[in-house]
Amino acid sequence: MATAAVSPSQMTEAEWETRQQLAACYRVFAMLGWSEMIYNHITLKIPGEDGAFLINPFGLHFSEVTASSLVKIDIDGNKLDDSPYPVNRAGFVQHALFHRHLPDAHCIMHTHTTAGMAVSSVEGGLRPTNFYACNFAGQIAYHDFEGVTVRDEEGTRLLEHLGDKRVMLLRNHGILVMGKTLPEAFIKHWSLQRACEIQIATCSMGTPLEVSDAVVKVHQRDLHMAQVPGGAGAADFAAMVRLVDKIDTGWRA
Repeated sequence: MATAAVSPSQMTEAEWETRQQLAACYRVFAMLGWSEMIYNHITLKIPGEDGAFLINPFGLHFSEVTASSLVKIDIDGNKLDDSPYPVNRAGFVQHALFHRHLPDAHCIMHTHTTAGMAVSSVEGGLRPTNFYACNFAGQIAYHDFEGVTVRDEEGTRLLEHLGDKRVMLLRNHGILVMGKTLPEAFIKHWSLQRACEIQIATCSMGTPLEVSDAVVKVHQRDLHMAQVPGGAGAADFAAMVRLVDKIDTGWRA
C-alpha cells in the first residue's frame, strides 16, 4: 500500500496542485484498464520550476499512486525530493528525451494497452475507418521497434520520426502522446485508444470501409472549430476524476 512520501508543507501550491492532477490521472488510467502491472509512465512538468517533473514511484500499481507518493525528478531522472520510492530511470529515458527537446511537451503518456499495442503491430497502423481514427489521420508519427527504449542513441531517431507531431505509435510497442496540459494529453490518449479498439473490432468483422481524404479533411476542420470549455480535454478529464472519487479519494493525500 502506498504511504505518504512528502508533505504539502514542503512544496509550493503549484507543485501540490500538479501532484493532485497527476495522481488523479494515474487513478483514471487504472479505472479505465490502461495500467500495465507496475510499468509505463505519465510524466508532468511542475510549473515555475525549470527541469522539474513528477513521475510515478516504481513498484506501485497505478491504482496505488497518491499525490504525495509521486516522485519529483530532474530531466535526467534524478530524485529532487526525499521520496523513499525508487524511480524507473530506464523508463524515463524516452520521456526525458521529449521533455528536454520539446518545450510544449508538458505532459507525456506512454502505455502498453492491448488495443494500442495491437494496432501498432500491424502493417498500416491506424487507418481512417472510424470517427476517432479520422481525428488522427495525418497526425500520427511512427517509430520502428528497436527493443527496450533505454539507449540514449535511439533518441535521435525518435525525435526525427516524431517531427512536428505530438502523437506517436511505437511499432510493436504501444501509445505515446504529449500535450501542453495533462487534460489535453489525456483526451488524445483516450481518443487514440478508442480508435484502436474500434479498428480491432471492425477488422474482426470483415474489410473496413476507409473514409476518403476529402471527408477526413472536413472532419478535422470541423473538429478543431469546436469551442472547448476550459481547454482541450478539461471537461472530459474532470468527469473521469469524479468517477474515480466515487471509487476512492485516497489519491488526493
